[in-house]
Amino acid sequence: MGWAIALHGGAGDIPHSLPPDRRLPREAGLRHCLDVGIAALKAHKHPLDVAELVVRELENYPHFNAGKGSVLTSSGTVEMEASIMDGKSKKCGAVSGLSTVVNAVSLARLVMEKTPHIYLGFHGAEAFAREQGVETADPSYFITPENIERLKQAQDANRVQIDYTQPVQKEAKDAAATIPNGDSQIGTVGCVAVDSEGNLASATSTGGLVNKMAGRIGDSPIIGAGTYANHLCAVSATGKGEAMIRGTVARDVAAVMEFKGLSLKEAAAYVIDQVPPGNAGLVAVSSTGEIATVFNTTGMFRACASEDGYSEVAIWDSPLK
Repeated sequence: MGWAIALHGGAGDIPHSLPPDRRLPREAGLRHCLDVGIAALKAHKHPLDVAELVVRELENYPHFNAGKGSVLTSSGTVEMEASIMDGKSKKCGAVSGLSTVVNAVSLARLVMEKTPHIYLGFHGAEAFAREQGVETADPSYFITPENIERLKQAQDANRVQIDYTQPVQKEAKDAAATIPNGDSQIGTVGCVAVDSEGNLASATSTGGLVNKMAGRIGDSPIIGAGTYANHLCAVSATGKGEAMIRGTVARDVAAVMEFKGLSLKEAAAYVIDQVPPGNAGLVAVSSTGEIATVFNTTGMFRACASEDGYSEVAIWDSPLK
């Protein structure tokens, strides 16, 4: 048994031809956030603190779809959501519909620790943020030129899409518009961690889908769908939110471990296999330090490490060098 950590920056139809200007910043971000998490675990920080810290870093990185990099709704606004969960106590917190909170994951933790509730959304969540004195910013802080262009691209093609979907060529727009619900709809960040004593935690955050309806809520803030942790494992999922919610993906990994007696990797593979292809991915760690990174999409931005010296940063099937 030893510490272990895994994090992700979203799964989806990530083309192998992803341009360097979109690929390299994400690779660097994954490596940086992994190093932050490793340092925190080596300093004997609790996994709940580690998961929050790493997701905050991911939220502050504009190349990921959360916090500063959040994609835009069909109305051109940002609506961020997040959740966090402690495995031992099963305490958890979640938020949705945020437009000014710099780090949604930290507000989710405050919901967990400072209220009798689990989930706050929209105006109530924003009011709670002001009451707690968390860092906020004008909504314009979150709206990047790249995401304005992504929204225009999605609206021109009449679809919702993942943040790294390639630009649609003019001659292909009509064809793209005929694809039900678009060709790629996912993008999230998350982190799971376990310490040498077997304490587990998970956290997930997202800006949602490009061109999503205002008010839409995905799986990331839903305990059991996008985030889950108990005494066996911690899971952070990424994928098409509607599919993840239907499949209760994060909770099912723990359930399969408990009731089928499968290992973490076996359970994760089993659960992802139940989700329609092209829709799901997850990172998970077990109480014994096992790591699983599984997806049925083209790729998943991910990184992981364990106390025994194993470390990986990857997007597609093969680790990045």
